[in-house]
Amino acid sequence: MARFLRLALVAIGLIGRCLAAHPVLATTLDEIYQSQTIVTGQGEENRQTGFRDCLDRVLVRVSGDQRLLDKPEIADLRDKAGSFVDAFRYHDRLEGIPIHDEQGTHDRPHDLTCFYKPEVIDKVLASLGSRPWLGDRPTLAVFLVAEQGARHFVLSAEEQRGETMRESFVNATGPMLIHVAFPKAAQLAGLGEKALRAADMARLDRQAKHVGGAQALAGSIVWSDKELGWIADWRLADRGKTYRWQARGVSFDEAFRVAIRGAVQILSGNGQP
Repeated sequence: MARFLRLALVAIGLIGRCLAAHPVLATTLDEIYQSQTIVTGQGEENRQTGFRDCLDRVLVRVSGDQRLLDKPEIADLRDKAGSFVDAFRYHDRLEGIPIHDEQGTHDRPHDLTCFYKPEVIDKVLASLGSRPWLGDRPTLAVFLVAEQGARHFVLSAEEQRGETMRESFVNATGPMLIHVAFPKAAQLAGLGEKALRAADMARLDRQAKHVGGAQALAGSIVWSDKELGWIADWRLADRGKTYRWQARGVSFDEAFRVAIRGAVQILSGNGQP
């Protein structure tokens, strides 16, 4: 029995080291070939609107290519969006909250989740000149400088001022099945604001391994009174090239969505965000 326990502990240790060395989380086809949106009630008109939105989302989710939605052919595909859905389900976002006298069930917001067969979506992607990105979605270690007036800080896992930013960043990852990790303050030794802005991506990619990420996503967000929002700059290295992209005058929720969409665009092999 003792020998069995020793072997079990060795096996657990080996698994842990493998996971640490390869910070990606496996994704299944079922997870990839589905999408979700919010609709009002379960009526047919709103359902068709939801089907159109879900089609947009699943095409980008599967391919990683944000540019697909700008193609002229997408309009015809949206008109028959429901024909691509294999199954769907609703979840009442106000579940457990009684219906008010003046509000019927048709007024209540629902999550609409659509499920698709891979061969159906792959054919749609091929018609748009695209292809599925079926590799495991990596964990990105986030190195972020935030600046709002006199308030400056580097985002860490413990930084109290960055709590809502971390939550928002995590929320941005869901639709694309990407994951993020935040460095602890101790892991940012020698990486203050100036050093982080100037650090090359090779150094940050090495540091990302200690954070639990496959590679680094670096950036800064600066509040601009002129833009009435945040200016966000992002960097990510892939296949020997460092990519840069930006958003201006956005909320930090949108700044982080731009970060994730850009990272996915690059990692899926679809080029510059």
